Amino acid sequence: MVVGEQAGMHVTANIKKGQSVVFRQWKPQEMLAPGVEVLSAPVVDTVDTEDGYLKVTQHLVLTAFEDSLYYIPAQKVKVDGREYESKALALKVLTIPVDTLKPEQYYGAADVQDNPFFWEEWETVIWMGIAAMLLYVLCVLAWLRLRSGKPITLKVRIIKRIPPHQRALNSIDEIKGKAAVVDEKTYYTRLTDTLRRYMEERFGFNAMEMTSAEIIDRLKEDNDREKIQELTMLFETADLVKFAKHTVGMNENDRNLVSAVDFINSTKLENVPTEERVMPQVTEQERQTMRMRVSLKWAIAIMVTVATALVVYVGWQLYELN
Repeated sequence: MVVGEQAGMHVTANIKKGQSVVFRQWKPQEMLAPGVEVLSAPVVDTVDTEDGYLKVTQHLVLTAFEDSLYYIPAQKVKVDGREYESKALALKVLTIPVDTLKPEQYYGAADVQDNPFFWEEWETVIWMGIAAMLLYVLCVLAWLRLRSGKPITLKVRIIKRIPPHQRALNSIDEIKGKAAVVDEKTYYTRLTDTLRRYMEERFGFNAMEMTSAEIIDRLKEDNDREKIQELTMLFETADLVKFAKHTVGMNENDRNLVSAVDFINSTKLENVPTEERVMPQVTEQERQTMRMRVSLKWAIAIMVTVATALVVYVGWQLYELN
């Protein structure tokens, strides 16, 4: 054989059935003879023969790395405890012939070559990498668009409300404080206007657009007749002062003012809420803006997730290809 090649050696024992056979146990890289090496652990197989015997064979793989004629000594085999020997062998190892007159025909050891580039292997990875970069760019653009828009903040406003009777009584206190410096027409105009506004807020009818008689008729449906009588006198006096230039004394002015206060106190609503929660009104344009912002946030989340998955896949593919 040529230097470095492998050669097989077989040691066979023919035994009767029931007999035991023991071969020499060689270890890998153990020297069978000086210069001859056993490459791997021997393999033993058994075959039945036609004459009723068993053919037991030990298979050895040998090699040598120097050209020479090697002497393989006889191999010892024990059958039922009795030792037998095989024949000795010779192993001729040859070198590769080299033409020393023409050394240029032989080349030195080649360097490690790079794997050739195949577009089919890299096509999917390249396109997925480009897709991941485009998705990240779109995420940045969507984030900038989201950031540039002013968020819509919906706030509930709390409005302080003065009850109708309290507003009317405050106005009457102001009229009373200025009674000495205003003329009677102005006095009664302000007093009746205060009552008309109170009635609008309290009873829900348009008292500011009604005549005094219409107001009295409307009030008679729901209120105390005695109180209405006092209020009737107040409105009649006010009409005389405003339209007939009637003159009244201070006592009558005070009595009419007290009648107005009594009417307000007797018809006021108790436990009227002084605060009102005003819910914000959202325009259609604001609704569209809010929907767009929600859509942008979802789009950014989805694109980031897909782009990240693509980057992980591309990284894994690059690792596999390298």
